Amino acid sequence: MTVTFRNTGGSPVRSGTVTFGTHIIGALGIDWGTVVSTVPLPVPVASGGERRRTWLVCVDAWRVPLGMRVETRDVSTKWT
Repeated sequence: MTVTFRNTGGSPVRSGTVTFGTHIIGALGIDWGTVVSTVPLPVPVASGGERRRTWLVCVDAWRVPLGMRVETRDVSTKWT
């Protein structure tokens, strides 16, 4: 999952977290569950600047039975 972070504020961002919501999707498109993972924000992000980062989002094999797939649909950021 590659995400670009843009800081449109007036001061640099020095810390924060990124949370991914990875959904377990059945063969018929039914959302069976969500696995949430949180990682540190790639900082610093200068005022008016941007940072791009790629993460490998993994789900335990036992959570994804044969015929199902995973999709990371939700990404949220908390700047601190």
